[in-house]
Amino acid sequence: MKQVDHFVPVSKAKNQLLRLIRELGERDEVLALTREGVPAAVILSPGRFEGLLETIEVLSDARAMRSLRRSLRQARSGRWVGEGTVFGGREGR
Repeated sequence: MKQVDHFVPVSKAKNQLLRLIRELGERDEVLALTREGVPAAVILSPGRFEGLLETIEVLSDARAMRSLRRSLRQARSGRWVGEGTVFGGREGR
């Protein structure tokens, strides 16, 4: 599984759930609970969960995705906006 920071057997997690949740929040991590060595569930820190929801929101916004695709095409073709244009001052290329 991508982006999983730790794997913990369900049997161990039952006895250490409060500690695991506290550590998860402190470290902003993702924890996979395993059953017989196979991931069975995932617990996310609040920060990771919010980030996931924000990503889903952006990906489901057709207008934002069109703008992002356009920006990526421009970057690939070498059309960059200079920092002077972005932050004021001189024009970019």
